[in-house]
Amino acid sequence: MGTMDGEARRSVGRGQGDPATERHVLDFSEPVNPDRPDGVSRVYQTALSSARSYPQDDYCEFRVAAGEYVGCEPRDVVPTAGGLAAVRLALDATVEAGDDVLVPVPSITEYEREVRLQGATPEFVPYEELPDRDPDGYAMAILCNPNNATGEAYRSDRLRAFAERCRDAGTILLVDESLVGFLDRPTMAGLPGVVVARSLSNLFGLPGLRMGFAVATGDLGDDVETARRTWNLSTPAAHVGEFCMGQSEFVERTRERIRTEQPRLVEGLSRHFDVVPSDGPFLLVDVGDRPVEDVVQQLYHRGVAVRDVTTFRGLDSHVQVSAVRRPDENDQLLDAVDAI
Repeated sequence: MGTMDGEARRSVGRGQGDPATERHVLDFSEPVNPDRPDGVSRVYQTALSSARSYPQDDYCEFRVAAGEYVGCEPRDVVPTAGGLAAVRLALDATVEAGDDVLVPVPSITEYEREVRLQGATPEFVPYEELPDRDPDGYAMAILCNPNNATGEAYRSDRLRAFAERCRDAGTILLVDESLVGFLDRPTMAGLPGVVVARSLSNLFGLPGLRMGFAVATGDLGDDVETARRTWNLSTPAAHVGEFCMGQSEFVERTRERIRTEQPRLVEGLSRHFDVVPSDGPFLLVDVGDRPVEDVVQQLYHRGVAVRDVTTFRGLDSHVQVSAVRRPDENDQLLDAVDAI
């Protein structure tokens, strides 16, 4: 979720190998923390020994940890296998064939796919304008905060005002907060009429483990929980997720690295391209008249993989530097950009 969508993932370095599996290529193509908390391997190995039995389907400890993590009631937490699974669960529970759904653009293409899978119709709205739209007549409105791929985060007061208008109109508001953990921003979790989708996979550097949850209250929360499939989160993912949500010092170190390194990346990239201002842990870069595929290929051959986001609506000349990595790795990216 907020993670790399399927279309864009296939467009990273067409004709290249998978950057995640090629040790010599630094992967700036996915919004994934290059670090992970100390102790994760130990927790995973311990949990693996319990994986010979089915998980306890109430996921009590995971729900308590998630409630403390985002400041909501544990009973309002619905465990999911990543942020995108939480998005689908929210749509499964609330959207029917024939419904209309407000969808932000440019934003991750999974939203359109998930809406259409319900037999509903997406109405595309520029992401920066969507919180000002009248939600009346729509089954759901979807927001991504921070928006992926642009990186802009919405003001909390603006989101809350929109949530209130949605509630008055009988419209469910789905807020994808898969990447908000990288920022020191308040969550919408726990507000009535709102479903929040959260991912733990990106922030804690474990995208392959698929850890996340949804938050919804009252009858809406009951509907989302009812739509959840039994044993939908593996035992290792539940235990590692519970552990990671307690690693506040790790989260703050990650945020500090982004606060320090992102301005340096913006300055270096701006010597060659237009960089869209970003609140998130990634940067949208307009390469102008240069063919996007050529830019992606040239950087790849210099040891760095960036994300081709031309599959996003309205982004015909853009790549995304999807991660703010460690200082020496960011130096390698800037050197590669200088050389092309």
